[in-house]
Amino acid sequence: MSEATGYEADFYAWANEQAALLRAGRLGALDIANIAEELECMGKSQRRELISRLIVLLTHLLKWRFQPKRRSGSWRATIITQRIELVHHLRDNPSLDAQLDEAIEDAYGGATKIARGETGLAKSTFPATCPWTWAQIMDEEFWPETRGVASVEQNNH
Repeated sequence: MSEATGYEADFYAWANEQAALLRAGRLGALDIANIAEELECMGKSQRRELISRLIVLLTHLLKWRFQPKRRSGSWRATIITQRIELVHHLRDNPSLDAQLDEAIEDAYGGATKIARGETGLAKSTFPATCPWTWAQIMDEEFWPETRGVASVEQNNH
């Protein structure tokens, strides 16, 4: 099977073949162009995962903040889970730290759209830019509150 045909026809077989060639030191036989493309895609995928997890987390923080009477254990669990997963993701990909501000900005736009769709609240309800810092977003003790609204612990008693 030729490298081009293998890449196009059977990615799994192509990837295993490329790995075997690398391990054998047969660098001249490698499909360099497609390997480079795949490596770039892998990097982009890691950034997409960061943004995707931030969208979920920010959506739930927005719902938590702007729909205090609907707060639930499920929302709390989602916030906790996404924070944990983001810690692991950034530990595995520390160079993404340099892109956090841009990632938050990118994610926040999507989060507000989803929050609007899920809550039925007006666009003007939500701040135009993310109202929280990275430290707040990731702080396990941070739960955005509405002024004058009791905390979830008080609401559950």
